[in-house]
Amino acid sequence: MSFGARACINLGAIQQNFQLISEQAPGARVMAVIKANAYGHGLTDVAKSLPDADCLAVARLSEAIELRQAGIDKPIALLGGVFSADEIDQVIDLQLQICVHSEEQITWLEKQGSANIVAWAKIDTGMNRLGFRPDIAAAVIARLRNCAAVGDVRLMTHLANADDRQDSTTTTQIDAFCAITNDFSGDVSVANSAGVLGWAEELEIFADIREAGRLWIRPGLALYGISPFPGQCGADLGLNPAMQFEAHLIAIKHLKKGERVGYGGSWEAQQDTVLGVVSAGYGDGYSRHIESGTPVLINGRRAPVTGRISMDLCSVNLGARATDQVGDTVILWGEELPVEEIAEHAGTIPYQLVCGITNREKSVIED
Repeated sequence: MSFGARACINLGAIQQNFQLISEQAPGARVMAVIKANAYGHGLTDVAKSLPDADCLAVARLSEAIELRQAGIDKPIALLGGVFSADEIDQVIDLQLQICVHSEEQITWLEKQGSANIVAWAKIDTGMNRLGFRPDIAAAVIARLRNCAAVGDVRLMTHLANADDRQDSTTTTQIDAFCAITNDFSGDVSVANSAGVLGWAEELEIFADIREAGRLWIRPGLALYGISPFPGQCGADLGLNPAMQFEAHLIAIKHLKKGERVGYGGSWEAQQDTVLGVVSAGYGDGYSRHIESGTPVLINGRRAPVTGRISMDLCSVNLGARATDQVGDTVILWGEELPVEEIAEHAGTIPYQLVCGITNREKSVIED
């Protein structure tokens, strides 16, 4: 057995989260977002664990190719769309759906021969990132419907601030999108994880579309048991964390009061204590920005990180009376130590931590 840091993935937890999220939007179809290696949880393993998803969403063509090569025949949507005219041929061959967010992409489609591509026109209702402004939505829809390569035109938008339930931006975006979809006869998609879990009342404006079977939700982060809302963890929302990131003690040292630890000696022992050296560092995805005092779990108790995170190692203060042994498992985050909490100590968001797993040691996949 390797002592290196590794992720342990519970696919059953992802399935349970999928069901819970689906129940929050009854009647809506589900586009499960599994981009970025399924947020660090394993692209193909997660895809195979979601038989009830109506569609899978990735960011790039390379991710879609990997899924098709793994035998995944479910509908796959490219959220980033295509980046050259040549990629449209691959979209057709692989039977992919595409997000269309630029004039160039429409022009490439117009030059393509007859096909049956599902095109999601992305409407920018306030994110000011990718997408067409609402005032040209009608023209975009008309052009796409006139493309011989396009068999079905659908609409989507992306909520910029749904994780803040006190901010009116989401309501403004929903209203702007609704003004376009009122006269649209195709499928539409509006809600990410935060939208589904935090804005159910506001999304009732699309009730008629949902009842007609034309409304799609796009859960991502919540599928993996992580809260999209600051100050909450997945368990607070009834979600089940799907990743445990763990390593091992590989050395134990006795420190005297006043001795310093790690690069720069940024941590100093305030009393005689026992130090544990752990087989995890930023080369594994345990961020260098994780600060001293960040907890890990060892033998059922919390112990604080001491000093700077190295590429392959970190240190923890086990305490003066510690009886821990080399080889003991150290949980860096997981069900009993939420990644949301660790992200706060690192000054970042949980997305970055789970997506940052480098898989130097192969993940352990559990059903």
